[in-house]
Amino acid sequence: MARPKITVVGAGNVGATCAHWAAARQLADVVLVDLVEGMPQGKALDLMQARPIFGFNVEVVGANDYAATKNSQIVIITAGIPRKPGMSREDLINTNKNIVAEVTRKVVEKSPRAFLIIVSNPLDAMCYVAYKVSGFSRKKVMGMAGILDTARYRCFIAMELNVAVEEVQAMVLGGHGDDMVPLVSNTTVSGIPLTELVSKRRINAMVERTRKGGGEIVALLKTGSAYYAPAAAAVQMAEAILCDQKRVVPVSAYLTGEYGLNDLFFGVPVILGAGGIEKIIKTKLSKEEQALLEKSARAVAATRDELKM
Repeated sequence: MARPKITVVGAGNVGATCAHWAAARQLADVVLVDLVEGMPQGKALDLMQARPIFGFNVEVVGANDYAATKNSQIVIITAGIPRKPGMSREDLINTNKNIVAEVTRKVVEKSPRAFLIIVSNPLDAMCYVAYKVSGFSRKKVMGMAGILDTARYRCFIAMELNVAVEEVQAMVLGGHGDDMVPLVSNTTVSGIPLTELVSKRRINAMVERTRKGGGEIVALLKTGSAYYAPAAAAVQMAEAILCDQKRVVPVSAYLTGEYGLNDLFFGVPVILGAGGIEKIIKTKLSKEEQALLEKSARAVAATRDELKM
């Protein structure tokens, strides 16, 4: 029986690390696609040479076109450019809109039954582009952000309390940006409410650090941005679908009335399994969280409108 196939578009730090995590977990054969000649081939060969050391046996290939991506079950799209000095937000959105639209057309032509996991920024807007261009059902197009933002939040809580990360149950909803909403009211440590374990001041500090989580890493790296955790988040989504895990995780999903929102991609809890987004879960929010979610939605809707799609 043929192994499943994951295509990763974009062989930069995030894309190559997606290929690394997916291959090491033996989820599927991996195709790494990039426009730069030699780069995806070189990174794929390097990963293949790691197989005897770590004992994984999937195939990893690099390509500059989409022929090798045919019949992929999952396509992770990381392609796009980061915002450069002097570049307006509008320029960034339009450039990445064109890149994601072109990539989506090409992967869908080769893999019409694939699930699309979008990592390109601005994330919620790029999900909207992929959804509109692909013509896929909303169950099959999703964005990686909620899992990453939640991982950062859980990490900071575990560091603060000096407990195992597995004991921290938490979720971050909303758009992938400074307006994201960590749900403090639903956060527990092995079932104990976070509010019973740490002061409101420290909780507020962890929430703020979560919101600025990506920026903190950019400031430390000086050039470039985070890639280990973003790639791990995208691969967890791929694994949930390929292995039909029915995981309850926050992803950027297309809403048609849920949470009072329509026609936009937004971070909400879903059940992720073999059917893709099998169910969107409505969770109870405090009044403050509801207001913050609405503020985040306005920001996401404004970016969607800039796409003019």
